[in-house]
Amino acid sequence: MRGLIDRKGEQFAYLQGDTLFTLDGEATGHLRGSFIEDLAGNRVWRVVGDAVYSLDGNETIGFFGVERDDRYDP
Repeated sequence: MRGLIDRKGEQFAYLQGDTLFTLDGEATGHLRGSFIEDLAGNRVWRVVGDAVYSLDGNETIGFFGVERDDRYDP
């Protein structure tokens, strides 16, 4: 699992496998290549390395944290 951290340093979602979840555990999208897509398959954000940007690249959304073992979750 990798947390998705906003520009203020707060986690607002997490990536498990290729599925993006809200902190409430609801699936909200998928990582497909260099893009985050919503559940309908529409591109929402661009991913460059660990950084996440708006599609046009003008706004930084946040970044993915390091991989973390799921067994430490409550």
